[in-house]
Amino acid sequence: MANTAQARKRARQSETRRAQNDALHSMLRTSVKKVRKAIAVGDKAAAQAVMDAERSKIDSVAAKRVVHRNTADRYKSRLQAAIKALS
Repeated sequence: MANTAQARKRARQSETRRAQNDALHSMLRTSVKKVRKAIAVGDKAAAQAVMDAERSKIDSVAAKRVVHRNTADRYKSRLQAAIKALS
């Protein structure tokens, strides 16, 4: 347990940041699931529309450094390739 006022404050700040990061990470996973679900339906135009809507959320999570920017780019690239593969 934290003994000093500074350590107690750092513990509070860490908990707040952890909760925010968990929420952002959850938002990222939800965004990816939405696009994958749209791809599974098989409608290329609808899947692209969902991807366009979710792309900014994925970028936002990377900008806040919850995940590395390369990880976010990899998600976007693989999802876009799956959309492109739809006939």
